[in-house]
Amino acid sequence: MNKNITIAIDGYSSTGKSTIAKQLANHLGYIYVDTGAMYRTVALYAMQHNLIGSDYIKQDQLIAQLNAIKISFVFNPNLGFAEVYLNDVNVEKKIRSLEVSSFVSKIATISKIREKLVFEQQQMGLNKGIVMDGRDIGTVVFPEAELKIFMTASADTRAKRRFDELIEKGDDVNYEEIYKNVVERDYIDTTRTDSPLVKAEDAIEIDNSNLSKKEQFDLIQKLVTDKL
Repeated sequence: MNKNITIAIDGYSSTGKSTIAKQLANHLGYIYVDTGAMYRTVALYAMQHNLIGSDYIKQDQLIAQLNAIKISFVFNPNLGFAEVYLNDVNVEKKIRSLEVSSFVSKIATISKIREKLVFEQQQMGLNKGIVMDGRDIGTVVFPEAELKIFMTASADTRAKRRFDELIEKGDDVNYEEIYKNVVERDYIDTTRTDSPLVKAEDAIEIDNSNLSKKEQFDLIQKLVTDKL
């Protein structure tokens, strides 16, 4: 391969962005960054410090503590991907809980938080050779990315996938609650004033409602090959 490129993968929650991004990064030998995990980590910090709840968010206090939130990715060779650490503590499993999912979109609407995390994300991608997934990668973080992919699937399909994933992990969840969370997150993500979830003009949209993981990987791998 003659050059490294930046690959931006955006889309709705639970469309499998992280799964395909990890696969691609491993295949290409690129760095993988899950930006959603960064927002989830801030949400977890806010929960741990009583700065967010079902009916409140102490926005000013959280913003004042942003410099105390150190997020890092540490590669786990046994898993084949980098796990997320909050102030040097592994929080990979904690940030994937439904409780964190219920707060993460609210956290992502706060401009000062987005500003800090977008800066960190841009620093990570300075040398290209990166696959990054999230909500605003192709529009805000890397508007010049050589390949932009926008992932979508029906809300029902996404809720079923998320339900199966959490059940497999041993979590006690019900489908209706997950479906409601998916729909709520879609609404917050697409209507927030700062960096809403939108498809970049030059992004390639992929609806994976009826695609297997292999079909999806083969399709996206061909797009990467064409760009390289």
